Amino acid sequence: MTPSAPPRLLRPHALTPGDLVVIASLSGPLPAAYEPNVERTVALFERMGFRVRRAPLLEAGRRHWWSAATPAEIAGELNGLLRDPEVRAIVASDGGQTVFGYLDLIDVEAVRADPKPILGYSDISLLHLALHARTGLVGFHADMAVPGFGGHWQSAPAARQAELGKLYFELLTGTEAIGALPASPSWECWRPGRVEGPLIGGVINRIVLAQATPFALPLERFDGAVLFWEEMGGLASYVWSYLQVMRHSGILDRISGMVVGVPREIGGLEPGASPTLPEIVLDVLGDRDIPVLGNVEFGHAGPNLPLPLGIRVGLDARERTLSLLEPAVASHATT
Repeated sequence: MTPSAPPRLLRPHALTPGDLVVIASLSGPLPAAYEPNVERTVALFERMGFRVRRAPLLEAGRRHWWSAATPAEIAGELNGLLRDPEVRAIVASDGGQTVFGYLDLIDVEAVRADPKPILGYSDISLLHLALHARTGLVGFHADMAVPGFGGHWQSAPAARQAELGKLYFELLTGTEAIGALPASPSWECWRPGRVEGPLIGGVINRIVLAQATPFALPLERFDGAVLFWEEMGGLASYVWSYLQVMRHSGILDRISGMVVGVPREIGGLEPGASPTLPEIVLDVLGDRDIPVLGNVEFGHAGPNLPLPLGIRVGLDARERTLSLLEPAVASHATT
């Protein structure tokens, strides 16, 4: 169960060159066609100076229903990685539909004893939310092996790849605040304003579903938070409904700001359709005077800007800036 007293922020240990990064199947399977994506991810992290290993369940063609393995098998492998002192970071291979099946099997004491960066989005955002609720762990809502590092990154211009590579390296190894994340012309001010607060978020459907479980974030954890969310698939009316659930639950009355990712493959949001995503968001927010920055590249629209859960950020929607005001990792001496 989620403890009644919120845990303190738990920053993972900072990585150093030569550290071991493990790519693991934390949810969905690896189709054989995407084996090259994993190989490109290995090469990317090796260029950053890390050693890279694949976890045993990350085997092309291996599957159990819609998952890479049973929830118990995935949890067993994850727990082994969490307990292994040689493993310094875990990168999810892909998202999927499995994390709900093993939330109650995770060794949270291993997380507390040796916090490590876990990178991923989509279904992995549920893992970040649950671990943040139970331990205070800073989770990295960031790219994964198949759709991100080995996929979207490859189609990005070389300058953007270099910019993101430097950003990820500094975020994983540096103990100073990053400052402003690299913006792009796609960012839009949907409601002006300037606030600071801790980052909380993920895929919007996972945020809403997580709040119906024992692994929910206490409502107080949303006080003053900058809520970020994105969505892929489904319908525009579903997004409206998820936001309404947040309104009814009191989340929207507690947050100080909102950052919305680029929508992807959502029925009813095609060009020229009505309502637009900004209209949906502002309709549900009503007269709540909070800044909203929209169309930001994180999540399924990738390549991902990494967003570390729990880290204090500065949001200026009018100026279209989002800044990380604290480091996401800490030295072993200060964790």
